[in-house]
Amino acid sequence: MTREDGLFAAFPQHLGHRVTTASHSNPSGAALWRRLWTEHVRRYWPVLLLAVILMSLEGAAIGAFAWLVQPLFDTLFTSGSMEGVTWVALMVGALFLLRATAGFFQRILVVGVGLRVVAGLQRRILDHLLTLDMAFFQTNPPGALIERTRGDTSALQSVSSAALMSLGRDAITLVSLLTVMLYTDWRWTLFALLGVPALILPLLAVQAFIKRTAIAARAAAAGLSTRLDEIFHGIQTIKLNRLEQHERARFKDEIAAYLRPSIRAQIGVASNPAMIDIIAALGFVVVLYVGGQDIIDGEKTLGEFMSFFTALGLLFEPLRRLSSIAGQVQTAGASLERIYDVLETKPTITDVKNAKPLSAGDVTFDNVHFAYGDAPVLRGLTFTATAGQTTALVGASGAGKTTVFAALTRLLDASEGTIAIGGTPIIQAETASLRDTIAVVGQETALFDESIAANIRMGALDATDAEVEQAAQAAEVMEFAQYLPNGLNTLVGPRGSGLSGGQRQRVAIARAMLKSAPILLLDEPTSALDAKSEKLVGAALDRLAEGRTTLVIAHRLSTIRNADKIIVMDQGRVIEEGTHDELLSQNGAYARLHAMQITGTDD
Repeated sequence: MTREDGLFAAFPQHLGHRVTTASHSNPSGAALWRRLWTEHVRRYWPVLLLAVILMSLEGAAIGAFAWLVQPLFDTLFTSGSMEGVTWVALMVGALFLLRATAGFFQRILVVGVGLRVVAGLQRRILDHLLTLDMAFFQTNPPGALIERTRGDTSALQSVSSAALMSLGRDAITLVSLLTVMLYTDWRWTLFALLGVPALILPLLAVQAFIKRTAIAARAAAAGLSTRLDEIFHGIQTIKLNRLEQHERARFKDEIAAYLRPSIRAQIGVASNPAMIDIIAALGFVVVLYVGGQDIIDGEKTLGEFMSFFTALGLLFEPLRRLSSIAGQVQTAGASLERIYDVLETKPTITDVKNAKPLSAGDVTFDNVHFAYGDAPVLRGLTFTATAGQTTALVGASGAGKTTVFAALTRLLDASEGTIAIGGTPIIQAETASLRDTIAVVGQETALFDESIAANIRMGALDATDAEVEQAAQAAEVMEFAQYLPNGLNTLVGPRGSGLSGGQRQRVAIARAMLKSAPILLLDEPTSALDAKSEKLVGAALDRLAEGRTTLVIAHRLSTIRNADKIIVMDQGRVIEEGTHDELLSQNGAYARLHAMQITGTDD
C-alpha cells in the first residue's frame, strides 16, 4: 500500500468495517426485493406492464396452438379431406408470428429496464462508497468493491431479467396449456400431474442449497477480483522479484475457491429441471395408458387425445423453467444482499448539525488522543502551528506524525481533545469546508489515467486552461511537459506510470497550487527523489508554501532547517519545539537526531 492512499497508510485493518452479508440486521429476501422495487424499479412500471402484456400474448399463443390440434386431427386428418387445412395453417402461422413479435419486444423492454436499474444501482453504490471513511477502504480491497459495484449488480440484472421474462411468459403458457388439458379431460390432467406435489419439499431443499452456494460463489468472485487488482497494481514488484510463479499459484487457489461453490450452485440449479423431467415421464406414461384405453372404448376422439398430449408435451418445458426461477431468484438474492450490505454501511465521520464554514487561521492541537484499537498513538498531543508560517513535525517512525495529518483532515476523528483551525474546532465545521481549506502533497501522489492538465485541474475543476498552465509553470511541470508530444494534454498512464517520481510530484504540487488552499500539508514529498528532482521539487514547494500555513513531516532534517517552528514528537506527545538553532542548543532529542544524520548512523 502506498502512502498516497489516504494521506497515509495509517489505518490498521481492524478499524474499518469489512462488508459481509452478515454485517447488518440481515433483512429477509422478500424485504430486499420490495426495497429494490420501491427504490429502483417502480418508476419503470408502465414499461414493465407493457412487457407483461406482451409476455401474456407470447404464452397464450402456445395454449392456442395446442387447442388447434384437435380440429386438425378430428376434422381434417380423420376425414381424409384437405378442406380447412389452409385455414388451420394460417391460424398456426399467425400464432407463431404473434409469439415471435411479442417475445422480441418484451425481451427488449425487460432487458432495457434491467440495464437502467443496474446503472442506477451502480451510481448509487459509488455515491455511497464515496461518503465512507478511509478506514473502510483499508479493510475492503478495491477488487472486492469493484465486484460489489459491477459484478453483483450485473449478476442481479442478468438473473432477474431472465427470471422475470420466464415468470411472465411461462406462467401464462402454463395456465393456457392447463386450460386446454382441463377442457379436454380433467381426469387425464390429474393423472398427468399426479407426481407434482411430491416435488415441493425437494425443490425447497434445493433452493436453500442454491442460496448458500450462490453467496459463497459471489464472495469467491470478489476474491478473484481482489487478486487480479493486486497483481496488476503490483506488476513491477512481481517482475523485479520473480514472483510470477508465486502469483500464478495464488490465483490458481482463488480460481479453485471460486469454482467449488459455483459448480455446486449449478448442480443445484440443474437438479430442478431434472426432477421435473422425472415427473413428466411418469405423467406421460399414465396418460398414454389411460388415454389410449379411452380412445379404444370410444369415449374420446383421436383429436382430443392429440390436443391433450400436445398440451402435456408443451407443459413441462415452461414448468422446468419456472422451477428454475426459484434458484435464479436465490442466486440474484445473494447479489442483492451483498449490494444492500454495502449501502447499509454508515460513515462514522459526518458533519454535526449546524456545521459551519471554516476560516483559515492558526492550527491548534489541544490534548488530542487517538488509538488504533487498543494501541494508543496520540497521547495528549498539544501544539500550535501559527498561520502563515511553516511548522515541521519530526520524530521516529510510530511517533504519530502521519496520524496528525489524518486527524487534521478528518480522515479519522480524535477520541479526546480538540483540533481547531482559526479557533473553530474542526468537528464543528463542514467537512467540505475543512478539506477545501487544506491542500496535500504526499510522498507518493495519486495521479489518474488522464492528461497532465486534467490531473492538475483536479485542484480546482472550474479552472481555466490559462490558470492550469500558470500552475504548471510555477510547479516546474513545464520543464518536462514542453518536450512531451502533446504537452500538458499528454496522458500520464495508470497511476501516473508514464511519468517519473519527480514529475509526478511536480504535477501534485501544481494541483495544490491551483487549489490555492490556505493550509498546506507536506508529507515527506522529496524523500524518494534524486538530487536533481529534489532541487526542482523543492523550489516548487517553496513557491507553494509562500504565505500559507504549512505543516511538513520531515525525515531528513536538512530539508526543514529554515522552518519557523519544529515540533519533535515521541510516542504521540510533543517533547521539544523551537527553531532549528534553538533545538540544537538544547542538546536534546532533536540534537541527537541531527547528529545521527550528520554522521550517517541514521538515514
